[in-house]
Amino acid sequence: MEHVQKNDMKTLSSCTQKLKEFGFTEEYVVKANLIRSIESGEGYTADQVKILNFYRFEGESDPSDSSILYVLETKDGKRGLLIDAYGVYADPDIGKFILQVEEINKKPTGSTPN
Repeated sequence: MEHVQKNDMKTLSSCTQKLKEFGFTEEYVVKANLIRSIESGEGYTADQVKILNFYRFEGESDPSDSSILYVLETKDGKRGLLIDAYGVYADPDIGKFILQVEEINKKPTGSTPN
């Protein structure tokens, strides 16, 4: 597991950039109870996805401006990111999907998924 500086993971944009450097290049959305790659359109059910890590971010000026970044891998080895608002602005479809994922891991701060 790679170790990164905490400052590299402080904001959503810096964290996203650092994870892309580590090979998490797919971007995903949730539609019709599937997680779909924005690039290829390929869809996966919750049992075909592992969440390797996740990060929560709060807006500096407004704590309600929060987001969560999920770092995931699909059954066929594709690795990428799913972003959702956190709290009252969270997407209910993403929340429902995440609850169905059986394998969810949280790594220590300052570490990236394998």
